[in-house]
Amino acid sequence: MNKLKLVFATNNRHKLKEVQAMLTNFEIVSLAEIKCFDDIPETAETLEGNAILKANFITNKYGLNCFADDTGLEVEVLNNEPGVFSARYAGKENNAKKNMNKLLFELDTKTNRKAQFRTAIALNIHKKQYLFEGICKGEILKNKQGESGFGYDPIFKPKGYKKSFAEMGMEEKSIISHRGKAIEQLVEFLKEYNW
Repeated sequence: MNKLKLVFATNNRHKLKEVQAMLTNFEIVSLAEIKCFDDIPETAETLEGNAILKANFITNKYGLNCFADDTGLEVEVLNNEPGVFSARYAGKENNAKKNMNKLLFELDTKTNRKAQFRTAIALNIHKKQYLFEGICKGEILKNKQGESGFGYDPIFKPKGYKKSFAEMGMEEKSIISHRGKAIEQLVEFLKEYNW
């Protein structure tokens, strides 16, 4: 039986690896593999909006089944910032270290460090669109911990755990992560749907 081919609209190889490990029954291909080198706009004001923009761009231009995600870190005391601007929190260059340093600075005098990672996924398949969401609650640490992962992983500690995302292996993280939960919904949906 041929695996269903799905484009994952991302250039982030960390994300791609994480998702490929979770969707082994499907052929997950990257933007580079379909020779898409466009700068896909992420101009929406919500995570869902950005996921839809990316998925629609691929479907409209290439006519392929695809899904796209957008993820944000929402910090309670900062009115859910950086949210949709998580990747560009400290500037357009999308520098994880600067983003983390800015967030730690903003929280320096705050006692409430509650936060959540939220992922929205838009799936375009057979001319229909479906949305999925995953949330992982936790808190922002005072200092960076761990070397693995990417983005804000070294300063985010999921609820009920003693270590940061950056101290977890990919398998452990994917079980509890926001992206893991959203992908899980996507996988369940794809399994049940009669293709």
